[in-house]
Amino acid sequence: MDVSSSQGSGSVSAQVEVMKKATEVQERQVLKVLESANEQSQQIAAHKTGVGSHLNVSA
Repeated sequence: MDVSSSQGSGSVSAQVEVMKKATEVQERQVLKVLESANEQSQQIAAHKTGVGSHLNVSA
């Protein structure tokens, strides 16, 4: 009985570790999406105001 209960708790801790890893991966993915959205919004704002990284000054 003791052996099976210790295996069960080991299994639970392994599941917890897997869930922690999955959560960390999801957090990184969400941060990437947020950073991308922030960059896109800055690019749009720069385009609307005419202040961007690519200025055409050949006129």
